[in-house]
Amino acid sequence: MKKNWNQRLSGMFMISFFLISSVLSGQSEKAFMKKYLTKIPNVAVSNPQSKYRMTAVYTNRDLYGNFMDKKKISGEYTRGLENGFAEWNNVYIATSSDFMKPFTSGTKQEYIENFKYVPSSEMLSKDAFKGFPPTPESVYAKNLIWDMLMIENFARDYSDSLRLNKTYIIPEISGAFEMENIGNYSQISIQICWTGVSVVNGKMCAVLEYRALDNKIELSMDQLKTRGTEQYWGTTWVALDDKQVEYAEVYGGTLQEIEITGMQNKFLVKTIRELWVERIQ
Repeated sequence: MKKNWNQRLSGMFMISFFLISSVLSGQSEKAFMKKYLTKIPNVAVSNPQSKYRMTAVYTNRDLYGNFMDKKKISGEYTRGLENGFAEWNNVYIATSSDFMKPFTSGTKQEYIENFKYVPSSEMLSKDAFKGFPPTPESVYAKNLIWDMLMIENFARDYSDSLRLNKTYIIPEISGAFEMENIGNYSQISIQICWTGVSVVNGKMCAVLEYRALDNKIELSMDQLKTRGTEQYWGTTWVALDDKQVEYAEVYGGTLQEIEITGMQNKFLVKTIRELWVERIQ
């Protein structure tokens, strides 16, 4: 009898332990959901000096998927400088006509070295890039700046409007606008969604996903004209305590009709873009 009683008592302790553990686990889960998944914390955007490395790879193919060439653009971005300025350094462009071979170190773009500006919509104005050469290569360098503006804008400006797993259409970003006197860009709608939380660089982060479909692009430069459509989508991991970007990925594709001065026929090019932003300081 004593043995049976001990067994029953032991069983009761085990049941109690599992019940308590289950209750505590449920309470902990509810507390976590209430703290991190109800809404993104409404904290002020801090502006500490932060440094990032952005890398973008453009792969060009013809309409049938045949490889043409690829290009890699990389650079170092520092924000939080005095008076709100940001700066770019060590921007390199490398090109390869062999899909399987790795890129070389590329050519440094000296015109963007130590290029400073205050991140804002003014970087779309015709006077934003004085000193940049009017070449197709400089457009890739400008794209670094425009892409970083987009990523930081999505990370910081819409958190009050986001709810978990609810798609939010950004109302004020639509229609056509001129890009720094090199062409026009038109977007129908940009959708952004807060899909959860994760940890990057040791910090709790909101995971923001966004997409823009059927955008129209038209460029006109001295020896090159293009016209076509673009789609892009991406994910950004934003620190909950200060809204700093901890990591970001962007993917996109364009289909463009290309016209080059001196060539008799126009041709179609499909470009796939892959972009990463890594925090290095």
